[in-house]
Amino acid sequence: MKKRLVLFTASILASACTWVELADEAKEIRIVSMEHVKACKKLGKVVASVKNQIAGFDRSEKKVQSELETIARNTAIELKGDSIVAVSPIKKGRQTYAVYQCAQPEVKE
Repeated sequence: MKKRLVLFTASILASACTWVELADEAKEIRIVSMEHVKACKKLGKVVASVKNQIAGFDRSEKKVQSELETIARNTAIELKGDSIVAVSPIKKGRQTYAVYQCAQPEVKE
């Protein structure tokens, strides 16, 4: 019985860790509000999703939000965005973000 309890506790603690890594290229992508992107070009939307419960227990809202933002920033790279805005609330571990290009892209000559 003690062995099961130790394994269960270990699995809960391990699942509380952040497993989503921020890509190096995504470190420059800003999380901003809608008022900051008025003059920016909208590139598309990203729907980020993570587990909000592990073994029937709710995960920390801060960890879920942090992981969703990391996924959105990582995905914004593919769209060549430099800013993201949350356009929906977090619901069951899912959130939608709009991706924007606010800075002028560099022109290679």
